Amino acid sequence: MNEFEWHRQLRDLRQPLAPQHDLWAAIETALDDVNATRSPATPVHPRARPARWVVAASLAASLLLAGSIGWHLRHAPAATPLADAAATPWKPADPRFAGAAVELDAARMELQLAIQQAPDSPALQRLLDRTEHQQTQLRQLAGQAG
Repeated sequence: MNEFEWHRQLRDLRQPLAPQHDLWAAIETALDDVNATRSPATPVHPRARPARWVVAASLAASLLLAGSIGWHLRHAPAATPLADAAATPWKPADPRFAGAAVELDAARMELQLAIQQAPDSPALQRLLDRTEHQQTQLRQLAGQAG
């Protein structure tokens, strides 16, 4: 089969197709069967309004959520501005260490911001400790080289 035959078959699929038998008769019969089995005392639609306790419970849950968010925002520790996080960036005199010092300082600042967003993350704390350790090692190397 080549591409031209595929296109011809696709064009043939665009033609309207009539169903083999009338579908409305089967639908009407099914609806009549359902109406015949339903007793006249059975309501057609369930209650449109929810029970009062459902409304009260949802209102109480909403108030509890709003109150807990407000309490959390009020008692959350104040975020330190970026200027405080990078109070004394270290700039070595030796240009061989300057690039590494800039990268480590930027990494430390990003990790501190990430820790402010997720203070309970042990992985972020380990990364911050490792970065600070590398900064200390870099300062020691710069002191030995200079």
